[in-house]
Amino acid sequence: MDKSPESIEQAIKPLRAQIDSIDTQIVQLLNQRAQCAREVGMIKSRGNAPVFRPERENNVIRNAIAKSSGPIAPESLKHIFREIMSACRALENVTTVAFLGPKGTFSEMAMEKQFGTSVNGLACDRIDEIFRAVEAGTAEFGIVPMENSTEGSVNRTLDCLLRTNLTIIGECSIPIHHNVLTQSGTLEGITKIYSHPQSLGQCVGWLNAHAPHLERLTASSNGEAARLAASDPTVAAIAGERAGDLYHLRVAHAHIQDDASNRTRFVVLSRQGTQPSSLREQDKTSLIISMPNRAGALYHALEPLDRHGVSMTRFESRPARNGGWEYYFYLDLEGHSATPEIAVALKDLQEGCAFFKNLGSYPAEVRCGSDERKGAKL
Repeated sequence: MDKSPESIEQAIKPLRAQIDSIDTQIVQLLNQRAQCAREVGMIKSRGNAPVFRPERENNVIRNAIAKSSGPIAPESLKHIFREIMSACRALENVTTVAFLGPKGTFSEMAMEKQFGTSVNGLACDRIDEIFRAVEAGTAEFGIVPMENSTEGSVNRTLDCLLRTNLTIIGECSIPIHHNVLTQSGTLEGITKIYSHPQSLGQCVGWLNAHAPHLERLTASSNGEAARLAASDPTVAAIAGERAGDLYHLRVAHAHIQDDASNRTRFVVLSRQGTQPSSLREQDKTSLIISMPNRAGALYHALEPLDRHGVSMTRFESRPARNGGWEYYFYLDLEGHSATPEIAVALKDLQEGCAFFKNLGSYPAEVRCGSDERKGAKL
């Protein structure tokens, strides 16, 4: 068989022509979809309905994956359709989303995974500021880290959720790959290493083994750590490659996280709510409760969940911080609180609680392939 460049080019030529024809059809269909989305937006604006409907967008992604016979991977389809919907949503309104900045953080990556890139990102210095931005209307939505597969819950987020009047309307998780970033690409001359406290905890094994001499200092975010490293040749940062690119740093050591499957789960905050998805297992409800101080209070409070067949996917305690050795309990349940069976269970549960707060019901993240297997405990 002739394998000369000319013969290869000749064999490829009709396939390229076919691809060009298909691309023309794709563009035409995308514009048709965008026009439909624009008309939907006009109807929404007359009824003051929300532009972003996470339960609807997740349903679109699930349908696309279900209808595909390949060869495009489900995760790739998920990304493609998220960007299509982001671009169409921007025709109605360019959404502002608050995230933990500066640019280059994993929080920014989570924002783009959840909303696509056709949004206006508002970088905030602290998690508290994300809550305030959404509460004040400076941003329509906020995205905050909720828990990490290695270090557990992000306590500042839990404390802010206790006080806020915002609602959780979505979730997403991203793999966390930490790198040591420096100006030189080595640890020569480095005396200090900065990162977010959670990230330091996720890399403590590597640090103890390979860089025990470095002073470990905390930063408000990994992006901020990278910014500090960019301004001082004696400073290293633990951050993602994206932060390194943004601040012109080089990777001294790659993927130093102690757990190769390290992931962080983020939740989306809003002043709006959501509608139930088509199936119960496609939704979650998050709660904060506390118990009266009597024997068996927690057991009796949670009994309605068992009685009504409601699955609890997350349960943890957090000190009430009042000096009285009291605790708040954070729960994730399967299902949407607007569905009758969940509503009855929550009503019975609330009757046994000293404190009860529904943080929101929202569509569970759409998982694909190996991502599904990793997602049992985020």
